[in-house]
Amino acid sequence: MYEQITRGIRVSVEPNYVENQSAPEDRRYVWAYTVRIDNDSRETVQLKTRYWRITDAMGQTEEVWGEGVVGQQPVIRPGEGFEYTSGAPLATPSGLMVGRYGMETVDGVAFEVDIPAFSLDSPHELRKIH
Repeated sequence: MYEQITRGIRVSVEPNYVENQSAPEDRRYVWAYTVRIDNDSRETVQLKTRYWRITDAMGQTEEVWGEGVVGQQPVIRPGEGFEYTSGAPLATPSGLMVGRYGMETVDGVAFEVDIPAFSLDSPHELRKIH
């Protein structure tokens, strides 16, 4: 589990390799990741946008911007949370994801919340021990 807190908003991420959707022989490796966003602040916030930087084991980077997450722009009140699961395919057996959410308070104050960097590791990764 990976976790980051920004301005009282806690973002936790749990990635999992999805064997039955992956095809290593075709250079396709798939991960699901579950994100939990907990509002430990005193303000009601709304998740408006997302940004991801996805880097594979060869250093190839893809950037993804968009509105909300999984088709939603959830409002999260103090003491409440929101959870969703999404996925990411790569052409390499490992990688790294990091990002941020664009949030807004009910008063219209916009701010960014960091998503912790997390590792995408598959059982197909060849590891060398020196």
